[in-house]
Amino acid sequence: MNLPVLHTLRSSAFGLLLTLGSAVAFAALPIQHWTQSSGARIYLVESHSLPMVDVQIDFDAGGRRNPLGKAGLASLTAGHIDKGLRPAQGGRASAYPQAMDENQIGEAWADLGAGLNEGGSSDKMSFSLRSLSEPDILARAVDLASRHIGEPAFPADIWLRERERVAASIRESNTRPASIAEKAWLPAVYGGHPYGWEITEQTLAAISVEDMRAFYATHIQACRARVSIVGALTRAQADSVAASLLARLPAPPNGRCESLPLVAEIQPLQAPLLREITFPSAQSHVLIGQPGYKRSDPDFFPMLLGNYILGGGGFVSRLTQEVRERRGLSYSVYSYFAPGMHAGAFTLGLQTRPDQARQAVQVAREVVSRFVADGPTEAEMQAVKDNLIGGFALRIDSNRKLLDQVAAIAWHELPLDYLDTWTQRVRAVTQGQVRDAFRRKLQPDRMVTVTVGPAAAPTAQERTGGLLVLTVPALVPGS
Repeated sequence: MNLPVLHTLRSSAFGLLLTLGSAVAFAALPIQHWTQSSGARIYLVESHSLPMVDVQIDFDAGGRRNPLGKAGLASLTAGHIDKGLRPAQGGRASAYPQAMDENQIGEAWADLGAGLNEGGSSDKMSFSLRSLSEPDILARAVDLASRHIGEPAFPADIWLRERERVAASIRESNTRPASIAEKAWLPAVYGGHPYGWEITEQTLAAISVEDMRAFYATHIQACRARVSIVGALTRAQADSVAASLLARLPAPPNGRCESLPLVAEIQPLQAPLLREITFPSAQSHVLIGQPGYKRSDPDFFPMLLGNYILGGGGFVSRLTQEVRERRGLSYSVYSYFAPGMHAGAFTLGLQTRPDQARQAVQVAREVVSRFVADGPTEAEMQAVKDNLIGGFALRIDSNRKLLDQVAAIAWHELPLDYLDTWTQRVRAVTQGQVRDAFRRKLQPDRMVTVTVGPAAAPTAQERTGGLLVLTVPALVPGS
């Protein structure tokens, strides 16, 4: 992005905050929604305070769609889209009709002062476009973005280079205790679900550009798109932009958008698991957790407030008070939920001195158990409501943040007035609702605990506490 665009964004950010903050406080923040003839679903917030347009297009093509034995295919496909474009197909006019390599693509975006980012998550593959709304610049940005989305080349020679780079990154990650902990923790929490699959050198070697092309053709279709737009556009202009962005995608076979196969749900843990991995690190890294809940769960708001109190609120959280402030066992301790299309995990994490690791784990578990049993206090409830409601405007104080919110509404099919009623929903949550929600979602006696650090003998309490302890030999950095 060029300097004039950056200057425009920075100089107007405060004005946008005031505009949007006033809109949320005193009037509805209208989200317009319609479905195009292709089946694409469009969500628009008109924001004329900046001469900018932000677009996000989401497809059900995330990691949960990875084939067995090819973990990482979705994210690697997303990362390979900008490595080259085929010549424009089907006689459709374009200012960029020829094949383009990655350097030519980068230069074209730099000349426009606009940008397109591709990315993958556990649930979806996303394209994010940012451009000035000036008609000529926007038209060229949409044209180039449509080539990205509809006509990626997936060049085989570039994939060979990228595969080596990713393999080197995997090997490097095996020298870091935090990465080792996560690689052990994810499959233990998620079982055989794709949320828990990790890219390895073996799965990497099994992925070809033919796999990418097939995956892309199956999942990236206009009828599957959720298009979220925030910016200085009218509805008619937004409809035209969305249609142009998706116009180069081929029509689905037989002209019908076939439903994708259902993905199995994550199974609850049946027993606790303690996995200890010895590693010559200065600190022990600890992860504790279990499957949590889906984003569509009606307990979302009670869980949001409750986790802020438990471990998401930084220095005011219970975990920080008990583990750090009162006992000095860790500089940082936190917890969070990752609700998605499936029950994203509850994660509690900390780092501590190796000789304190068992005590830190025990204290953290006790904090969670007490919170699940007793719930929050009234004082804690009032404090978290004041914080979340008072900080709500900061969730939408830029086009990008507002776009994130609109895209979440589109993806999870939330009510169109979700942002208008957000503070009301937070304010309405009761102490009892938080307690009951946590009792439904968490089972402290059935959590996975992974520690990575110098070895330590299990305590007597752990030996008799019914935990399955798996001790893994020390890893050699670089292996």
